[in-house]
Amino acid sequence: MPYADYQTLALERRGPILEVALNRPEALNAVDGRMHEELPRLFAEIDVDPEVDVVVLTGVGRAFCAGGDMGWLQELIEQPFAWHRVASEGRRIVLSILEARQPVIAAVNGAAVGLGATIALSCDIVFAADTASIGDPHVRVGLVAGDGGSVLWPALLGYARARELLYTGEMVPAPRAAELGLVNHCVPAAELAERADAFARELASGARRAVQWTKAAINAPLRQALAANLDLSLALEGLSNLTADHREGIAAFRERRPPQFTGM
Repeated sequence: MPYADYQTLALERRGPILEVALNRPEALNAVDGRMHEELPRLFAEIDVDPEVDVVVLTGVGRAFCAGGDMGWLQELIEQPFAWHRVASEGRRIVLSILEARQPVIAAVNGAAVGLGATIALSCDIVFAADTASIGDPHVRVGLVAGDGGSVLWPALLGYARARELLYTGEMVPAPRAAELGLVNHCVPAAELAERADAFARELASGARRAVQWTKAAINAPLRQALAANLDLSLALEGLSNLTADHREGIAAFRERRPPQFTGM
């Protein structure tokens, strides 16, 4: 398949393995409006590509994904009616990775923040460089963690730890993330690409249909939980997009100062 017209994603096919790289390195691969639209479209294409059996998802440069692009988030503050489209795309980003026929291996090469963490944790297996970190600091810019994190983090960690990390927005270093079970493997940064590719080749050389159908079975209850959760959580995130605290959170981040939240 041609996979045409992707501006924010770099694609490389290696036999039955397709590597997808988030490709906005100048912005630490932060998700802008274009990437937000391209990600679910790409995984829908991958799902029906008979020549791809395994996907490796990584980032170009020194980050995996720095979350939402601050300029784009400012645009959503100024144009809140765009949230309807954004919420629909956000829902499909998570579900398209979970529902893709192929197993998706995340090679987290640097920080995975907010939506970047959600994207990584939606993958089937997560390899993280020992220099990487992962966290969902939506609340630190006055937003609800509404793009899937409120299901994925409790599913992986249990509710007690997930509440603590989502309520505080703490970033978790990769070694601790592996200890907690948030990621599968923490590996030396220099070995990350090789380790993720070796695992992808192992899956691609195995009983591919059995692996893919096992993915479908394992992910079925998670997909159901997300389907039940996402409408509410994205709606609540949309409400938080209208608050003074969110405007302050974005302004403080862009001005490199601590936010002064008022609860409004």
